[in-house]
Amino acid sequence: MAKKNLFPAAADILSLVVDGELIVKVMPNAGDNSISMPKDDDAVRVLSVRVTATPENGKANAAVLKLLAKALGLPGTSLVIVRGSNSRTKTIAIPQ
Repeated sequence: MAKKNLFPAAADILSLVVDGELIVKVMPNAGDNSISMPKDDDAVRVLSVRVTATPENGKANAAVLKLLAKALGLPGTSLVIVRGSNSRTKTIAIPQ
């Protein structure tokens, strides 16, 4: 059985970046780690990120940053949550 792709192409994710920031909607305690592009008809372009980590002691935030960094081919320490560290909707700074 073929393994499904866990995240879209880096160029597709970067197309959602506005002024160096990416808005993501996080689903902690998910069944798998994955990234989904917004639907074409969504007015707000928010990336969906599912992580298996629990939302306690920053575990889910760390998992989101690690997964996004892997999808973008960046070092894990280059991404920073600038808004929403205690919310499911987060704004993440993407280096230029």
